[in-house]
Amino acid sequence: MPRYFIDTNDDDTFVEDEEGQILVDAEAARQMAQASLPDMAREKMPDGDGRTFSAVVRDGAGTVIYKATLKLTGEWSAGQKPC
Repeated sequence: MPRYFIDTNDDDTFVEDEEGQILVDAEAARQMAQASLPDMAREKMPDGDGRTFSAVVRDGAGTVIYKATLKLTGEWSAGQKPC
């Protein structure tokens, strides 16, 4: 089975996956990359009102084969920001 590497970035920290994981196929790697994004968002929020989270899948040769991005934006309605 092939090895895939999933690098992540939370707008503050880039983490390069140096070990990788042996997965059935690229679809399994895609699913893992997508599933990582909500967890990253939960860990970082509420640290501000805007952040972009991304996960990039590389194959065993180091070629990027997939990228998933989650953009989280929060904004107050006019005059509604608490004191």
